[in-house]
Amino acid sequence: MKKQLYTFFIMSVSVLAAGLLFSSCEDEISPELEKADPILVIDAWLTDIPGSQVITITETQPYFDKALPPGVSGATVSVVDNEGNTFLFQEDAAVKGNYVWTPIASEVIGTIGRTFNLVVEVGGETFVASSRMGRVPTIDSLTFTFEEKNSITPDMYLAEFWARDFTGPNDTYRIKAWKNGVLLNKPSELNLAYDAGFSAGGNFDGVVFATPIRQGVNPFEEDDNNELLSPYMPGDSIYVELHSITLEAFNFLSEVAIQTNRPGGFSELFATPLSNVSTNIFNENPNGKPVLGFFNVASVSALGKKFEE
Repeated sequence: MKKQLYTFFIMSVSVLAAGLLFSSCEDEISPELEKADPILVIDAWLTDIPGSQVITITETQPYFDKALPPGVSGATVSVVDNEGNTFLFQEDAAVKGNYVWTPIASEVIGTIGRTFNLVVEVGGETFVASSRMGRVPTIDSLTFTFEEKNSITPDMYLAEFWARDFTGPNDTYRIKAWKNGVLLNKPSELNLAYDAGFSAGGNFDGVVFATPIRQGVNPFEEDDNNELLSPYMPGDSIYVELHSITLEAFNFLSEVAIQTNRPGGFSELFATPLSNVSTNIFNENPNGKPVLGFFNVASVSALGKKFEE
């Protein structure tokens, strides 16, 4: 009898604790966070796409600040490849923190296989990084497939891109997609590939990209009644870019996905704690100010299509 009463007591306490936990999730709190000095952030994602290239330099801001990160002026920014070609980035007078390289005629940044070095001088300190441009396969085609509704989803038109990874392991990519000219840029829409799969050791070398990656170009949105919408409809357009990225950039973006694609609610209790992600940019002075951000120079293949029934 005592054992039964003890078991009942433990279960009651557990239920009470769970009830308090769930009820507490409904309360809105505004924690006071310690103030921290701003940290320099350098976003330098360059490509061989014809046209101007932009490097953005900002500073971090308080976690609950809803304004855009403040831009940093007065920097000297350049990129030099291993053939001695120098690309100077001039500060944009219209957008604080933007530094722009403008090509002459058909000039582009990059040749596959070359190594590029970034040098940023600002505030009396020098920040450096290195990136090698990898190869990128051609996007062969874009297709739309109709799927009949089921108990979970409505009638849907799904888009897919078709491309085959190169033979030889350790190619890493980012896939970017635009629907009707709007970039799919939600944390859940970050689409990465290691060879034609998701990670090293997946045995996806030299084959067509895996289905979830090919279909990662679809936006999944809901209407005002929280009903799932078809990603595409006749008349919509899609544009897809396949970017070669370094393994370090792949790891960086994977960390970004973990830090930004937060589940919310009760499941946050078991989510990975927030933290700064890795960087390949360093201060030449080991005792100098820290820096965040990333430098990558990508080769890009692209294809667009309008959906016509």
